[in-house]
Amino acid sequence: MSARGGAPTPRPARPTPVPAPARPFKIPESVLVVIHTPALDVLLIERADQPGYWQSVTGSLDHPGEPLEATCAREVHEETGIHIAAVGGQLTDWGIANLYEIYPVWRHRYAPGVTHNTEHVFGLTVPAGTPVRLNPREHLAWRWLPWREAADACFSPSNAEAILQLPRRCSPP
Repeated sequence: MSARGGAPTPRPARPTPVPAPARPFKIPESVLVVIHTPALDVLLIERADQPGYWQSVTGSLDHPGEPLEATCAREVHEETGIHIAAVGGQLTDWGIANLYEIYPVWRHRYAPGVTHNTEHVFGLTVPAGTPVRLNPREHLAWRWLPWREAADACFSPSNAEAILQLPRRCSPP
């Protein structure tokens, strides 16, 4: 009963919690985009989920059959704010596909039982001074380094190896 008598005051119904939609599993096929200037300075970005881990732009296909070049353009823009066409960038498929074991810390993002990823390597030449705008949910900092220093700074062996190939793939001015 209420304090003034009469029928009890009904309590408002609690809303039924709506579960958050499950994130779809990542597709175990990705791109690695080594962004560099004509002088072979390389852009590295530091992972937000693993501070101290420096890398080039990487990202998985959004859906099976997504063109690799579209994945590159999307990931470069999402992670660095660089719009390839707007800066006059030149994206080049290096024709390399690395198969590597996914680090255990990131396996939960993939379907159960998926342990390996195929990574397609691309180079992206951009003008020196190209502005960078990070997605703070993904990366903490960015820096341009000469190619040898950039290779030494990468945590990923396949990323370091790709950077070491720059002089063979590009001719500095």
